[in-house]
Amino acid sequence: MASMLMNSLRIFPVNSSRAFHLTARSLGTSGSLQAQAKSKKTLAKPGVKNIVLVDGVRTPFLQSGTTYSDLMPHDLARGALQGLLNRTSIPKDAVDYIVYGTVIQEVKTSNVAREAALGAGFSDKIPAHTVTMACISSNQAMTTAVGLIAAGQCDVVVAGGVEFMSDVPIRHSRRMRKTMLSLNKAKSLGARLSLLSSIRLAHLAPELPAVAEFSTAETMGHSADRLAAAFAVSRLEQDEFALRSHSLAKKAQDEGLLSDIISFNVPGKDIVSKDNGIRPSSMEQLSKLKPAFIKPHGTVTAANSSYLTDGASAVLIMSEEKALAMGYKPKAYLRDFVFVSQDPKDQLLLGPTYATPKVLEKSGLTLADIDVFEFHEAFAGQILANMKAMDSDWFAQAYMGRKTKVGSPPMEKFNLWGGSLSIGHPFGATGCRLVTTVAHRLKKEGGQYGLVAACAAGGQGHAMVIEAYPQ
Repeated sequence: MASMLMNSLRIFPVNSSRAFHLTARSLGTSGSLQAQAKSKKTLAKPGVKNIVLVDGVRTPFLQSGTTYSDLMPHDLARGALQGLLNRTSIPKDAVDYIVYGTVIQEVKTSNVAREAALGAGFSDKIPAHTVTMACISSNQAMTTAVGLIAAGQCDVVVAGGVEFMSDVPIRHSRRMRKTMLSLNKAKSLGARLSLLSSIRLAHLAPELPAVAEFSTAETMGHSADRLAAAFAVSRLEQDEFALRSHSLAKKAQDEGLLSDIISFNVPGKDIVSKDNGIRPSSMEQLSKLKPAFIKPHGTVTAANSSYLTDGASAVLIMSEEKALAMGYKPKAYLRDFVFVSQDPKDQLLLGPTYATPKVLEKSGLTLADIDVFEFHEAFAGQILANMKAMDSDWFAQAYMGRKTKVGSPPMEKFNLWGGSLSIGHPFGATGCRLVTTVAHRLKKEGGQYGLVAACAAGGQGHAMVIEAYPQ
């Protein structure tokens, strides 16, 4: 695979016409796009329930180690759920089920969905469970909600996700853990003293959380660097895309477009009301940063990568019939979705490339039908490599078993309010942000169909089609 991907160097030269040099035009939606009122067919299917997004919220996404640092993931998840209750005024006992996504679990609240729901004041009669699927954990939570409603099990489901990187679990060494467990079982003072005397200084060394893929022993940043090289994505292109993300996010923030954010009161500190990682810079400043993973010749840096983030999100999903009966005006229909998996070594971050054509075919749409694109930005190089892979007949034929390429999303429709590079990426919470953003952009831009896509650890991916709700 690696050697074949490297052959793409001659297919995707840096100076080719498909190189993604970002111009001022790509920093905003064109006037014609905003004014264009779509009148396409609906994706409603006879005999199939319409499932709607009623609303979605999130806490501000903050860089790890900042204002949230003394909290727990439970606190953020509870805050997001309380924010959803406040925004929607849904009765606390009207919800049938709660599903939450997370990646790095706090052992004190292993089922954070249940603990956060109780903390937020939901009825203790509402079942809740937690799912994990790396960076698409809240996508899995939302599609689980869709499945529960489609199957007739529920009418009202809350889904969401949380991640808290400020305090990840750090374990004692395995030898020390075994000794401590044995101490618990020791029945005499002599046995305890014997065990204590066996402890050596080396046993006290902590075991830090793994940052590499378990199956490949490679970090995601290292994989992103190799992927960028394989698809001839230059350092310049990556820095340009990162600057675009931060510039668009700052513009959206200043214009009040990031309306899914709820204020969060941090005990003993300030009330937080906006993301704190949005920092437009300059190409000159970005160019000074050194490679973060493959040194000294890599192209992935701290600036063109998403950063460690704390945050939580929550969405209210219902059957359309139930939403209307309760007096709600939904924001969007949640339509077809897919999950994909591919080689975690050389295609770790190509989830959007594999998921996009599948979900379009499932929906009976083409790329040209999509008005709003929101892709998870793990790395600038990952996004641009996916763009090139999606626009390659060679890649489609050689690796995907497809006759032709699906095409790449036009930049004037792509991540126009910033993305994970700038807004932040709390692993378990990003999916809900993407879906809510699509719903808001469809309304503002007058579009009908939106597409969410994301990669995830383990070589997995996800895509979903979202349809605007009639105004």
